[in-house]
Amino acid sequence: MVVRAIRTDARKNPRSKRVAAASVDASTTVENVVIIGSGPAGYTAAIYAARANLKPVVFEGYQAGGVRGGQLMTTTEVENFPGFPEGITGPDLMDRMRQQAERWGSELHTEDVEYVDLTQRPFTVRSSDREVKANAIILATGATAVRLNIPNEHTFWSRGISACAICDGASPLFKGQELAVVGGGDTATEEAIYLTKYGKHVHLLVRGEKMRASKAMQNRVLENKNITVHFNTQVEDVYGDEKGRMAGVHLFDSQTNEKRDLEINGLFYGIGHKPNSSIFADQVETDSKGYVLVDNGGPETSVEGVFSAGDLHDTEWRQAVTAAGSGCQAAIACERYLTGEDLVQEYVHKYVEKPKTAEAAPHNTTKEEFDSNAVRFRGQYALRKLYHESDKLISVLYTSPGCGPCRSLKPILSKIVDEYGEQIKFVEINVDEDPDIAEAAGVMGTPCVQFFKNKKRVHVINGVKMKSEYRKVIETNA
Repeated sequence: MVVRAIRTDARKNPRSKRVAAASVDASTTVENVVIIGSGPAGYTAAIYAARANLKPVVFEGYQAGGVRGGQLMTTTEVENFPGFPEGITGPDLMDRMRQQAERWGSELHTEDVEYVDLTQRPFTVRSSDREVKANAIILATGATAVRLNIPNEHTFWSRGISACAICDGASPLFKGQELAVVGGGDTATEEAIYLTKYGKHVHLLVRGEKMRASKAMQNRVLENKNITVHFNTQVEDVYGDEKGRMAGVHLFDSQTNEKRDLEINGLFYGIGHKPNSSIFADQVETDSKGYVLVDNGGPETSVEGVFSAGDLHDTEWRQAVTAAGSGCQAAIACERYLTGEDLVQEYVHKYVEKPKTAEAAPHNTTKEEFDSNAVRFRGQYALRKLYHESDKLISVLYTSPGCGPCRSLKPILSKIVDEYGEQIKFVEINVDEDPDIAEAAGVMGTPCVQFFKNKKRVHVINGVKMKSEYRKVIETNA
């Protein structure tokens, strides 16, 4: 038997303002709580809220502020999250948290929130596909990578400059090349180590006198013969060769102002993050950098009934485990608030154990397996066959090992393929297994979707985009 105690003496932020209640049509469904964002904070909040029978509605996001699952979807091994002595990849950890949230009755939507109204209760949250009203909101939108904003950044973005080594490191563009990572924290050191799997040599450009990474990560970098650390090194700009490819970076010493060039073919950013608070920054109190202000380290924001979780307000710790703890705090505080205000609608979720089936590892479509009437394929044999023989639109998804955004995009594309299955052919290419195909196609990062018709490439979509963009390409060219 599971016993759960409920405290109704909800702690309130003394600065919180109570918003006016608006009249709502009797036919309108008002949810207990909407959680905006995913990652360890959002998913943990969903797990706790769902176990409290609140049936949270979760907008995971998939483009604005990063992909579903947050920053951990672009990390490699997570070695300091309790319970995983052998370590676990960031995408795998987020998949497990997501499954746990779903198991207890969370309603998950892989959609971006486009509008939030926190000025009257029930609050309103509108995504690309739906509008939801709720008595409480948990904000868990996290943070996104900061850019250097150097002069040629836009020119070489995704053509030599990247903010995600795990997404783009396996690209043919970077294999066997001299690469550089900017930063001195855990993110930068982790990316530098990861890139040694693909690059000829990696340069870690630390802008200060020392690295800020954990001692363990510092030691790994300093002991790796394939990594050279440059301290007090600032990036002035990048430059290309006569073919328009990135050829190097202009550097200067922050202490002596001495300038020099470093010949590299890839530059990766690991210099910190900024909070994803713009959509509601004018409705809750934030600091000068956009971080949401909370009461004495708790989850309560300046608006009663609105709670913050994770990196959205955490300016100091910013760890997966502290984000998860913050999500727990937000969910418990939310439950106490709803109970104290007599707003709780309790849902009893009956979990049905799904039978476990062994899934075969994905493999490339062989000559013997190829069926021209099928819709889904994998690997270069199928792509070459379809390219030369099929008169249908061919959608090619290029992925790489451990790529979190790729993992987020796959179910989205799967649903779209189901919609247009009679009109298209779908092929997945792993750039690590089929590097020649990726290089010939000019793939510079993953995920990347290319569309072909009658032996011509008709469109390219890089990264994770709105479903409407993929639909538009299919409807225009199929």
